[in-house]
Amino acid sequence: MTRVGALVLLLLLAACGAQRDLQPLAGKALPPPPFGRADPPTAEELLEPTPESQPVRTVELRRQSEEREDDPFDLPPEG
Repeated sequence: MTRVGALVLLLLLAACGAQRDLQPLAGKALPPPPFGRADPPTAEELLEPTPESQPVRTVELRRQSEEREDDPFDLPPEG
């Protein structure tokens, strides 16, 4: 019986997701437009990630070991 209950719960949980455009709640408005922009951004524009939140990896991975260059700031501890 618990398997049937779990299956019903999963089906109900999967069915509760709505596939429609996002709208602000009743009585609420979208945030004001940023400085220098006349029209406020849409909900879709606000949900689009910025480049800062998803940076592009530009570092080339090393394929084999390489000797490190001498580091003038890698000093032994004072003692």
